[in-house]
Amino acid sequence: MSASTASPVTGAEAPQSTTRFREARRFDLIDVARGIALLAMAVYHTTWDLGDLRLTPENYALAPLGKVAAHLIAGTFLVLVGIGLVLMNRDGLRPRAFLLRLARIGIAALLTTAATFYTFPDSYIFFGILHCIAVSSVLAVPFLRVSPVAALVVGIVVLATPAVMANPDYHLAVFDDPILSFLGLGMLPPRTNDYVPLFPWFGLVLLGLALARLGLPAFMRSRLSQWRPRSLPSRGLALAGRHSLAVYLVHQPLLLALLTGVVTVTGPHPKAGLVAFRQDYRTQCEATGGNAQTCRVAARCVADALQRENLWAIKGRSFNAEERAKAQALSQSCYETADGPAVSP
Repeated sequence: MSASTASPVTGAEAPQSTTRFREARRFDLIDVARGIALLAMAVYHTTWDLGDLRLTPENYALAPLGKVAAHLIAGTFLVLVGIGLVLMNRDGLRPRAFLLRLARIGIAALLTTAATFYTFPDSYIFFGILHCIAVSSVLAVPFLRVSPVAALVVGIVVLATPAVMANPDYHLAVFDDPILSFLGLGMLPPRTNDYVPLFPWFGLVLLGLALARLGLPAFMRSRLSQWRPRSLPSRGLALAGRHSLAVYLVHQPLLLALLTGVVTVTGPHPKAGLVAFRQDYRTQCEATGGNAQTCRVAARCVADALQRENLWAIKGRSFNAEERAKAQALSQSCYETADGPAVSP
């Protein structure tokens, strides 16, 4: 997940009066809001990394609550993108600042694709949050000058379109082509570590844009526009919000490096992957004709046996011939025991 660098670009060569004018376009409250979203993103990514590195029993980022959190965080960033576009260009489109911002985000998106293609070739990020922000920023430009009601209506339509297209009566097979995956209108999501397609997410950018255009006059008259962070945490959040793109690019490599060092020292959590293993075992067992109750008991038995025989710790790699034979014997024994008449759920 990422935030936009929606602030205007300032240069050392700018006259002092111009610099003050540009700095006045920033609102600390918006920067703090972006900083809070960055903090939430860092917490989510930490949760993901802990699970991916098997430092926790499960990857809680993949649990239903984790998925809701991911959507809320991404949605917050995209609404802030729309707000930032209005604040940045409220006196007229500033092509140089807009293009420089777009270039930074676009280059960062390409670097993200290249880095993840190298590290996760089977699930690299081809259209994540940065890609969505870059394309959405271009598509949103016309809505800076038309009625904000138009942005509101189109935003709602964009948000609703995937749900409509999911209906077989309205779905168009052309959108299932992988080359159109960035639209988000296919029936099956692609395999990728971060997927933020234009539909429905561009709709949130438009809603943020409409919200800013409708509410900016009242906001400018309120004390909120003059609010300044006083405490150390609020100043830190504001600073992070002002440099959100840099924070996004740096935080995940740092987290991975730190947690990889931790897992190298401590080893994985002893119960890492246990729930997923039991579920996979039960699914395969039932798919081959096993009774649901028998498969459930056998799954628990096999997991316990693998841990008891010190085979669980090496589950992250392929078994050698001896280990595979031992694991198969344990599985067979557990299933036969579970299939006996004395088994209780």
